[in-house]
Amino acid sequence: MSTQAPVAPAPVEGAAPATGVTPAAAFEPVIIGFTCNWCSYRAADLAGTARTKYEPNVRLIRLMCSGRLDPTFVLKAFAEGADAVLVSGCHPGECHYIEQNYKALRRFQLLQRTIEALGIEPQRLQLVWASAAEGVRLANEINRVTDEVRALGPLNWPAGNIVELENVELDGAWEATGGDAGGPPPTAGGVNPDHAKAHAAEAAR
Repeated sequence: MSTQAPVAPAPVEGAAPATGVTPAAAFEPVIIGFTCNWCSYRAADLAGTARTKYEPNVRLIRLMCSGRLDPTFVLKAFAEGADAVLVSGCHPGECHYIEQNYKALRRFQLLQRTIEALGIEPQRLQLVWASAAEGVRLANEINRVTDEVRALGPLNWPAGNIVELENVELDGAWEATGGDAGGPPPTAGGVNPDHAKAHAAEAAR
């Protein structure tokens, strides 16, 4: 039996060092998801029950309604290290609290402008409508958002530790700019056409 120590093969010239981690897998985003108790949270539960796979990067937080989303929740998430925030609720016209998801939509639109002014790409805040029966749709949207955030890279928000979150009053800013004038704003994040038709018919009565 030979007592000679094994000799490691010489590295190939120009080859990348074997670190066990490919560049594409080096960054995995942390995404905070605020979901409606009645629709999108149950859609996520349905996706799990049906064994529909979606990216594990999203940490879901249940709210009773998307309209309960305080703007400071979003800023706090970014300040604490989240790479993106996903807001999800009932389709327009199907809110269990009548029109509170329109309030969430107004806050979302204003928040996108606010975070852009603070140096954060607006794409890091996304809004998705999903009913309780749309587990597959929500899973697909989570996968899409995760891929988009991966492409953006880590946030590393330098202003996160200097923003005075307690003094932020986005609802007042929206009202001051006439945000409620002319009725509900246009929908974003996709809407079920059948739901939109039903809502329009109800509004025309």
